[in-house]
Amino acid sequence: MNSTQTTGLNWDAGLPILRNTQLRERNSLGFAATAELSCVIRSAEQIPLLMSTVLSTGMPWRVLGGGSNVVLPAHLPGITLLMEISGQALISNDQTTTQIRVGAGVNWHEFVIWSVEQGLPGLENLALIPGTTGAAPIQNIGAYGVEVSDLIQSITAFDCTAQQVVELTPAACQFAYRDSIFKRHPQRYIISAVTFSLPKTWVPQLQYADLTNFFSSQKNLPRPTAIFDAVCTIRQKKLPDPKVIGNVGSFFKNPTVSQTQLTQLFNTFPKMIAYPQSNGSHKLAAGWLIEQCGFKGAQRGAVGVFEKQALVLVNLGKGTATELLTLASEIQSAVQDRFGVLLEIEPVRM
Repeated sequence: MNSTQTTGLNWDAGLPILRNTQLRERNSLGFAATAELSCVIRSAEQIPLLMSTVLSTGMPWRVLGGGSNVVLPAHLPGITLLMEISGQALISNDQTTTQIRVGAGVNWHEFVIWSVEQGLPGLENLALIPGTTGAAPIQNIGAYGVEVSDLIQSITAFDCTAQQVVELTPAACQFAYRDSIFKRHPQRYIISAVTFSLPKTWVPQLQYADLTNFFSSQKNLPRPTAIFDAVCTIRQKKLPDPKVIGNVGSFFKNPTVSQTQLTQLFNTFPKMIAYPQSNGSHKLAAGWLIEQCGFKGAQRGAVGVFEKQALVLVNLGKGTATELLTLASEIQSAVQDRFGVLLEIEPVRM
């Protein structure tokens, strides 16, 4: 791939713009995809320079990190920012918290490993989630009773509307279940760094059933390293390795229903799995709903549903975004017809 000066565009000389970048290795589904133009972002200073041209022309653009939560089409028009800002550093360490600033391109799991090794607990429940640190707040990733928003101090981002760098508080990020302002307004902010605040007084989060069962025979509370190891073990048993079978983990969000809806569902489906929420609603297990509709292990051409976990859709080799989204639509229709519940797709469709 060579740098190119695209006709009609005044790219800054320090920004190597690449043409026809192949993205199969940059998305965990392993879909063949080509970016018309791309630029590797290795420092936050590159972003304003690049976006001044992009925004002035109105060309399509998007940011791609590890590609672990996206469904890529065969062709991405305009320019794709390939996020590779690295680095992590302790910026504050007092009696109550440790604050760590992490570049948006840092591999999430490697950062979790680093934090545990440094004796900085809090992130261990989020081990082995694929993707980059900059993508984590967009989806507000969560697992085993912990959401990343619980530990975020601030987000550093380029505001494409104001065309300036801003520092966003958690409240400004509007975090919700697998949601944030970044996901709802993908063309506004480009995250360059995330600052975490990890508490010195650590309390293990073991309320999730799998972890409760894993440590049920132990008399003493497990250490952070033990929880980290347990989470990795549990995830590896449930979810396929994207390097072996293309996937984005959970493809659908767990739907939320009211107490009234849940009562009605229990009358017909007494074995339904539901988890009470703090606001009085109940979260249903999307994987159970899909499995009851007969999709576990199903195949549709080169895509399918993982045989061990119905919540995971997979690329069996040469699948495409169109095939996968067609299967997803079929699953959504079947679940809604049987249970009256709409499943929402979790990964971003670019």
